[in-house]
Amino acid sequence: QVQLVESGGGLAQPGGSLRLSCAASGFAFNGYVMSWYRQAPGKERELVAAIPSTGSRSYADSVKGRFSISRDNAKNTMYLQMNSLKTEDTAVYYCNAAYSVYGITYWGKGTPVTVSA
Repeated sequence: QVQLVESGGGLAQPGGSLRLSCAASGFAFNGYVMSWYRQAPGKERELVAAIPSTGSRSYADSVKGRFSISRDNAKNTMYLQMNSLKTEDTAVYYCNAAYSVYGITYWGKGTPVTVSA
């Protein structure tokens, strides 16, 4: 059974930091592109950052220089280090695993992040 379980969300102050984790199971983690998406209230879901098993990471312009995506293939886990948080980073953050050649994609249930003074 495929599972993507996000954790680490919560409340942070502007300028603060949070670290999100996504624990994966039930599929060959190493072969998948892993990504973080987010959806703010009243807005569409957007890609935040992506990391292939090997190769370059990519980031949305809005988080470049503040967020860092990483993965530990030995632990089947992906991370998102979020620094210098802004109120506009408030959203539910979702973990995604994709194997585009076969059109396979999996989603986690999301973890909420609220940035507020």
